[in-house]
Amino acid sequence: MPGQPTHVDWSLVSERTLVSQLQSREDGTVSVSGWVETVRDQKKVQFVILRDETGAVQLVNPATRPDPDGAEQDAAALALTALISELSTGTFLTVTGELKHDERVKLGGVEIKIATLEIAAAALPETPIAADSGLDKRMDWRFIDLRQRRNNLVFRIQTTLEHAMRTYWVERDYVEIHSPKLMSTPAEGNAELFALEYFGDQTAYLAQSPQHFKQMAQAAGFGKVFEIGDVFRADPSFTSRHATEFTSIDAEISWIDSYEDVAAMQEELLAAAFQAVKDKHGDEIAELFDIDVVVPTLPFPRIPLAEAREIVKARGYDIPRTDGDLDPEGERQISAHVRETYGHQFVFITDYHPEIRPFYHMRNPETGLTNSYDLLFQGTEITTGAQREHRIEVLEAQALEKGLSLEGLEHYLDFFRYGIPPHGGFGMGLARVLMLMLGQDSIREVTFLFRGPTRLAP
Repeated sequence: MPGQPTHVDWSLVSERTLVSQLQSREDGTVSVSGWVETVRDQKKVQFVILRDETGAVQLVNPATRPDPDGAEQDAAALALTALISELSTGTFLTVTGELKHDERVKLGGVEIKIATLEIAAAALPETPIAADSGLDKRMDWRFIDLRQRRNNLVFRIQTTLEHAMRTYWVERDYVEIHSPKLMSTPAEGNAELFALEYFGDQTAYLAQSPQHFKQMAQAAGFGKVFEIGDVFRADPSFTSRHATEFTSIDAEISWIDSYEDVAAMQEELLAAAFQAVKDKHGDEIAELFDIDVVVPTLPFPRIPLAEAREIVKARGYDIPRTDGDLDPEGERQISAHVRETYGHQFVFITDYHPEIRPFYHMRNPETGLTNSYDLLFQGTEITTGAQREHRIEVLEAQALEKGLSLEGLEHYLDFFRYGIPPHGGFGMGLARVLMLMLGQDSIREVTFLFRGPTRLAP
């Protein structure tokens, strides 16, 4: 009968097929599930682009329209055509039909002729955001924004990046820790703290970093540890690279001789992670972001802070900061120098003055500068790393010099009173790495759900 839908042998339909698997499947009956990206409802044929988490496929249905003369028609075919005509963008559905390989089909060289269509959840007809919507509007409707292939790819890259780093560490016998995010005392001093009531008259603080607990692991004899977890900063910054909640990548290692041991580990880690991303996603990143992922060569350049400031000044930029550190433009200028001189996208800036470093950074007895570094990537700081001060009497003196209360640091200082090896480590912002790797203007683009001073939902 004209308009009769394709017969389905239901015994062959055992499970959902992902779109990415279709090219390797033989022609025949398949079932796919995903959301409607577009509908082209033509007079004689209907096309639906269905996207799932792995890709998109073209669905086709020979349209059966009501006969103006009232001739008898197949009711199922009429119903299917009407259903497709009413589909809204974003509707989630399952389609069963006949897979056919056809090199003329631009989208993957395959298409599916629809036999049955089952709506799992219909979307409202008016989508609240469009391709040209502003970033704030897109953040309001982040779950819809993330359906875009480009945005979806960001979090596949993030998964590969984290997995590669974990693999690097695990293969070298590091221990993964999960430190508490509720603390009785601040980790990094009294600034940028979120405080909350905690059972009765107690005050708890959301962890600014896992610093204290990474160091406790050294006192516990763990040797080498890492953590990938959330940290919180009550920082009222509205820059493209700050957030009030973000994912920090941290590592700490025992028995080091200098911060160079930490820096060498971190550059190896990043090279391995970038290689994994390039191998798995390089072609797609080039297609969707117009970025060629460059695996950094080792070692990364090292420049002492004082020398970096002189280089920046010679380039015609006077750093306005009075504390001796680089400002964002200074970071961009020294990174430009490194690209021009060494052809490198990373640079370690070393030897910071104690005034702009935490009390627990070890100081060089000859220079008085800290055994620490910042790592810049593409002109932006992504890491602070250092050798820690492990001698209790020196640590207490440096804390007092910073105006800190030893009583408030009592639990932390206990780690050092019962023996601890020389150690050091780093903390690195995951979103900043992704933002810079993919050439984005804001960490909001690469954060699943961003949190900032004016953003607490969704």
